[in-house]
Amino acid sequence: MRDFSKDLQWLSINTATVKMSKGKEFPLDQIIDACVRRNIRAISPWREQVKAVGIDRVAKLVRANNLALSGYCRGGMFTYSDDKGMLAAREDNRRAVDEAAQLGATCLVLVVGGLPGALNGKAAHNDIALSRQQVHDGIGELLDYARSMCIPLAIEPLHPMYAADRSCVNTMRHALDICDELDPNLSGSIGVAVDVYHVWWDPSLKQQIERAGPKRLHAFHVCDWLTPTRDLLNDRGMMGDGVINIPMIRGWMEAQGYNGFSEVEIFSSGNWWQCDAETTLDVCIERHHARV
Repeated sequence: MRDFSKDLQWLSINTATVKMSKGKEFPLDQIIDACVRRNIRAISPWREQVKAVGIDRVAKLVRANNLALSGYCRGGMFTYSDDKGMLAAREDNRRAVDEAAQLGATCLVLVVGGLPGALNGKAAHNDIALSRQQVHDGIGELLDYARSMCIPLAIEPLHPMYAADRSCVNTMRHALDICDELDPNLSGSIGVAVDVYHVWWDPSLKQQIERAGPKRLHAFHVCDWLTPTRDLLNDRGMMGDGVINIPMIRGWMEAQGYNGFSEVEIFSSGNWWQCDAETTLDVCIERHHARV
């Protein structure tokens, strides 16, 4: 395994981790400045944060500071209840690819969607098989365009607790099945984002990482699972504060040839988003050295 204890070469900050500072919005341009001052060489920004600052300005800051983008968050939400919804999803995902290309991201992360309408409180139906077929077809339609723009797609399987509203792809096995069906030749144009928060519990995780291999392992996201977890969406822990054996999972990734960034992605409305963002970044660095 690579030695993370001495430098920050492979640390990336998912900008959701510090989107709030002392309970107030911390804009992306300020996040970039804080990362650069700490010699953090990679980020993974969210689309709404980019939009708030302006994509041209963000692209300029990324280039001026020689930052890498370990990913771009996010595309997906492919499910729909009518043709209008289908077209809207396709158009939005193509825009996400365009933005990822303009920023020079290594991949576009896909959170694929669940039952249409569920995220807003009322699902249009309860046919999860239909949603999964729409996801499969939506990714297939997007893949051709993403290839033309040289942006790999990274399906992020989410924990089963999100199956209804955020993602009906909940295991590495399912995500890799989609990859194999749409890209049987292992071109590298589609793969997975392995977020330990979502997959650490899976008894077949090691085998599925081995199945993925270097052509499918596009991103690695780290945080921790707290016990007790007070909020299933916004109570992720800092690495080392919970129960996930992060170094073991990273070891499995690297044994298959993964040599990309380790991306810290923490949603924490009651803890880290209430702290000073600069302090949070310092703790991310310390824990990346010692607990990843």
